[in-house]
Amino acid sequence: MEFTVNGDQVRMPGTPDVYALLAHLELPDEGVAVAVEGVVRPKTQWGEPVPEYSRIDVLTAVQGG
Repeated sequence: MEFTVNGDQVRMPGTPDVYALLAHLELPDEGVAVAVEGVVRPKTQWGEPVPEYSRIDVLTAVQGG
């Protein structure tokens, strides 16, 4: 399957969910927010498949002021 993640093309086998996508990208599954097609996906829905060709944004929380 093919996705756009943070502006980069990503290819993965099968029909991944958010957890598999983050693992494939070697990103943590804590301290991040994930938006699919501009809509933040609650962590309770991360186990649901991500549709092919989706635009995905992975946002990391940062400290600062």
